Amino acid sequence: MDPLVDVIAEFNTAFRAHDLDAIMQLMTDDCVFENTYPAPGGTRHSGQDEVREAFAQFFQSSPHAEFVTEEMFAAGDRCVVRWTYHWAAQSDQQSFVRGVDIFRIRDSRVAEKLSYVKG
Repeated sequence: MDPLVDVIAEFNTAFRAHDLDAIMQLMTDDCVFENTYPAPGGTRHSGQDEVREAFAQFFQSSPHAEFVTEEMFAAGDRCVVRWTYHWAAQSDQQSFVRGVDIFRIRDSRVAEKLSYVKG
């Protein structure tokens, strides 16, 4: 298996478990996370403290949500993950969305997580 894919597989396992400590140990001190909200450009979070807080807020607001990996591959210092995000929907709401994360890996840690959503 590709070492970059291994790093992201470990990251995704920690993310699914909502394990903030494990997630942040896998990220560089100067990490960047760009989320998908608000549309169209999302919000940029920089550094361990901001990224940790963004993930903590996400987990708190979506405790039962689930990301399912559809495809994952690496090229150079990047890893791309195509995913489906599922949440508990109200009767009149869509209960999933598809998207992509583009990760940049440096020294076996996540330096950048850029998230994009379809729709």
